Amino acid sequence: MNKTIELGVVNTLRIDRDSDHGFYLVSEDEDDVLLPKAYVTDEMKIDDEIDVFIYNDSEDRFVATTERPKAMLGEFGYFEVVGVENFGAFVDWGLQKDLFVPKKYQKIPLEVGMKFVFRVCIDEESDRLFGAHKFKDFIHTDVEELQENQKVNIIIREKTPLGFKVIVDNKYEAMIFHNEIFEDIWIGQKKQAYVKKVRPDKKVDISLQPIGQKKQAEETAVSRVEKVLRKNDGKLECTYKSEPELIKELFGLSKKNYKKALTKLLEEKVITLNEDGIEINR
Repeated sequence: MNKTIELGVVNTLRIDRDSDHGFYLVSEDEDDVLLPKAYVTDEMKIDDEIDVFIYNDSEDRFVATTERPKAMLGEFGYFEVVGVENFGAFVDWGLQKDLFVPKKYQKIPLEVGMKFVFRVCIDEESDRLFGAHKFKDFIHTDVEELQENQKVNIIIREKTPLGFKVIVDNKYEAMIFHNEIFEDIWIGQKKQAYVKKVRPDKKVDISLQPIGQKKQAEETAVSRVEKVLRKNDGKLECTYKSEPELIKELFGLSKKNYKKALTKLLEEKVITLNEDGIEINR
């Protein structure tokens, strides 16, 4: 087994020798791994050092690729199910060989075409990578390390009636509540966010804006609706029921934030709303 070549991550290895199957790459301790011919380029020369991702081939041997998966070992990614067998499923994680998801790590029975957030894991006994849809055992609970307003990286995991469940820094579970969202977000999206609160029950609230900017985001939405109205002679054929695509095209806002802005403008008597649309009160 390749003890000094790390599975599931990018390794910097030296091109040692050519073969009929491709280049053999070696680590500092002279452990080797094959880079198949499909990934060999004319620019590669013996003794060059190159960065490669290491994963398992169809016979579970270590193999190198110059491609990068959508997520590496210990990371979360949004993958589509592309194959189902009695013993598990396969998901497209961005490499030529799909990632296997064992049945015991499926939260629900997976079917071809489904898309979920999965964690890339390793079976320490067999040195094989696998995907986990049921990943509770891999989530950290030492949330006390998180600080209010700390910048973090998140992946949007799941939509709920309260908001969106997210994974923080590939370690923690957290929630973004609907009233904290002032932009379009979607399942599988990766972005930067901020820790809003770490609760006594170890639940974590996340904000997409630095703490203190929520009010500014609300004011921006109100200002945008009013500005677009004034540019259109104070009238627009828009109501609470307008289609999200039209709202986004006119105001650059989600329907939810547009409706909040309308409510605010109505409360302040800046606009009048009727069946035909909205109008600035002159």
